[in-house]
Amino acid sequence: MPLTDSTIKKPKPVAKPTKLADGGGLYLLLNPNGSRWWRFDYRFDGKRKTLSMGVYPDTPLKLAREKRDDARRLLAAGTDPGAQRRSNKAAGVDRAANSFEVVAREWLELKQREWTKLQFEKERDRLQNHAYPRIGHLAIADLGVTEIRPLLEHLVKRGHIEQAHRLRHQLSRVFRFAVATERAVRDPAADLRDTLPARQSKNYPTLTDPAKVGELMRAIDGFTGTFSVECALKLAPLLFCRPGEIRLAEWEHFDLDGKEPTYVVPPSIRKLRKAEKENPNTQPHIVPLSRQAVAILKDLQAHTGRGRYLFPGARSPRRHMSDGTVNAALARIGYKGIVTGHGFRHMARTMLGEMGWNPEALERQLSHKEPGVSGVYNKAQHLPERRKIMQEWADYLDGLRASNNVVPIKSAISRSP
Repeated sequence: MPLTDSTIKKPKPVAKPTKLADGGGLYLLLNPNGSRWWRFDYRFDGKRKTLSMGVYPDTPLKLAREKRDDARRLLAAGTDPGAQRRSNKAAGVDRAANSFEVVAREWLELKQREWTKLQFEKERDRLQNHAYPRIGHLAIADLGVTEIRPLLEHLVKRGHIEQAHRLRHQLSRVFRFAVATERAVRDPAADLRDTLPARQSKNYPTLTDPAKVGELMRAIDGFTGTFSVECALKLAPLLFCRPGEIRLAEWEHFDLDGKEPTYVVPPSIRKLRKAEKENPNTQPHIVPLSRQAVAILKDLQAHTGRGRYLFPGARSPRRHMSDGTVNAALARIGYKGIVTGHGFRHMARTMLGEMGWNPEALERQLSHKEPGVSGVYNKAQHLPERRKIMQEWADYLDGLRASNNVVPIKSAISRSP
């Protein structure tokens, strides 16, 4: 006679394991300790077998019967339900071992050898913040555009279009790694390449109008913060290095008293791949120093020259100045959103280009790599011309600073010997 809920809710205590049959091989096993287990007895290949169907009341009568019926259907199809369960469990373990997060972390570990610490942290944090919480636990082989699209749409809706493009590219790299290691068959993130809004051009705020640049130079002269920050602010337009090459600058890399004063930027702080930074054959970047830059540096040397860094941190002289110091100083003198520390590079490149200086020499001074095959073979440094450029530029800025009128500058061609 089939069981009922009332029959199994309040069974009588038993002195030994007792079966309450429901039919079709399903029964409730009552134990002396009060536990109640669903069991299913069946025969396969001439052997009697038993399959657990759960614990009562966590598994109610209706669900136990559904599990029994599923098992009977497998038997009718010639499949051992016990073996099928073990196979499904093994597949589940395998899928967990090949989840998106597991595969992505393997990929990160592999690429860490090629990246700088900062780049690795950016790549890792992007996945941790935007991918792992939503798809990290899912088997990478099961992921498709349906699961990936919401990650990108979330960033786009918040206005982070560049971040969405970077995340899609990063997901593609993880999927390609999974394909190469035979844990996925394709890269679904590639299908979403054309679904994102166009990238916004990344232009650092800057000034290129001579009159406006003169106003900026005078505003910099009026800065009333700490002396080291004042010097950093004054040097930024004269050197037009990348902000990190100023912030991380060390005194041992400067020659202020030689015939041709120079800042030798070591590969370790240049914008290079990790392998290039660590390659002993990678050349440093040479920054010729104008008379104006040398004067500022010598004044600064009297204050920080005994330490390692030109611009030590506010909390510890053994650390360098923090990342946003120059931009904060520009904001303090009223130029927030108008010009940035990186913007001085754009300013110099644009204005010097309009003055007629050799574009190749300007690109070398900015430490830009020449694209294509020519970049591999063309090793010309144009140092003599770059020294002229740096001094002419410093003199030109002095002229703009000293007058409200636009100071004309002769073209590079007219100054060439």
